[in-house]
Amino acid sequence: MLRSPSRFVRSWITAALVGSVLVGCGSSAEPASDKAAAAGPKTDVSVEPIKAARELTDAGGVKISLEKEPERIVCLFALCDDILTELGIVPTATNSALLAHPDFLGEEKAKQVDVIPGGFIAPEVEAILSHKPDLVIGLEDTHGKLAPALKDATTFWPMQPETWEDSVGYLRDVAALTGRTGEGEKAEKTFRTKLAEAEKAPSDKTALIIYGSDENFGVATPGTDVVAGLFPKFADYPWKSRGVEGSYSLEEILARDVDVLFVETLSFGEADGKLSEKLAKNPLWGKIPAVRNGDVHEVNSEVWAKGRGTRSLGIVLDEATAALR
Repeated sequence: MLRSPSRFVRSWITAALVGSVLVGCGSSAEPASDKAAAAGPKTDVSVEPIKAARELTDAGGVKISLEKEPERIVCLFALCDDILTELGIVPTATNSALLAHPDFLGEEKAKQVDVIPGGFIAPEVEAILSHKPDLVIGLEDTHGKLAPALKDATTFWPMQPETWEDSVGYLRDVAALTGRTGEGEKAEKTFRTKLAEAEKAPSDKTALIIYGSDENFGVATPGTDVVAGLFPKFADYPWKSRGVEGSYSLEEILARDVDVLFVETLSFGEADGKLSEKLAKNPLWGKIPAVRNGDVHEVNSEVWAKGRGTRSLGIVLDEATAALR
């Protein structure tokens, strides 16, 4: 049911043709000081108490005010589904396939949750309102345009996560509004503890996350991708955002001697094969150390590319650290 992602799911306009030559081929290893800076401060495992609230202002400056605890919540992107699952809440309707993952509701229970028609980019307002929601949560840069149509009928909350800290902040805010404060604190504590454990034994292997649907691929980078922002904490992850004007070529990736590759196949409609299988047609692909050594991991894009909440990120940490040992 997932459709074209927004720029914070993955930025398709940064994708480059496989084999295209970009400046910087053959870059040198990243200095240790740069790696330490990229990793940032060690994760604090302490969790501040969450207080129930009817009004709050999130980290992005969005003000939310509700008359009562919301009981009917419609999710227009996967972070919402992730947060609600952590809090023990099932959304009234959703616009993502994340709930079908076995570590969420699982396929059978997920089928009981209505899906909003219209696609990720243009969910139908009438369908949303037919569920009489107390709260609708969407991605600001994609669903913000729905705000005028929803204004007088329900409360619309546009979120815009860029880092794992943003995701934790949104978890805490939703926990406060729903009265699930204990559940929110537990979920935050579990994630922080798992991330801190990963930091204690960082891998010296060079990792890379790529995404796409065909020979056009992109590199996930910290600052534009929540999952990629975690990687410098427990692996060598030398990839930096180049904005909307460029990505990395296979030549550059080859020069970095990537040890472990994580591949997110993003499809629109029916799946037509794995990204790694399509890239295998390029002769440069087979020269990457990770490919030569069989250390290419096709991962679940619902979790890795779209979840972005503490439960999804916890799954990413488990899978990534296991692969990087």
